[in-house]
Amino acid sequence: MDSKTQCKESVKRRIRAGRLLLKGMPQAEVGLRGRPRSLDKTDLHELKRVLLKGALASGFATELWTLGRIRKVVADRFGVRLSESQISRILSEMGFSCQRPARRALQRDERAVREWKTKRWLALKKTPQKRDE
Repeated sequence: MDSKTQCKESVKRRIRAGRLLLKGMPQAEVGLRGRPRSLDKTDLHELKRVLLKGALASGFATELWTLGRIRKVVADRFGVRLSESQISRILSEMGFSCQRPARRALQRDERAVREWKTKRWLALKKTPQKRDE
């Protein structure tokens, strides 16, 4: 579809929306009748399966799902480019929510963490500079 056709379709949609508003339809319902969803029910079901398998199964270095990673999966698997806010809305509708890990990583080395905090962190930590008066 070229840009002129898209422009004409956009104008037609606005005119239809205006007519519905004049007939008394609530603005929220008119807005919902706009652009169709880009992922259908089958796509959403498949996306849920992919997410539940974990980020490692999708080729990422860690199990952490981010909006950017999910956006990439949607683009690669379904050929649909969505914004991160759209991804967030879809995840919310699917019942997913923002989460933090419930427990520490099994491979965490507590001694190494303690050593890093007491030695390396103190060396990296900025100290306030003295002001010349």
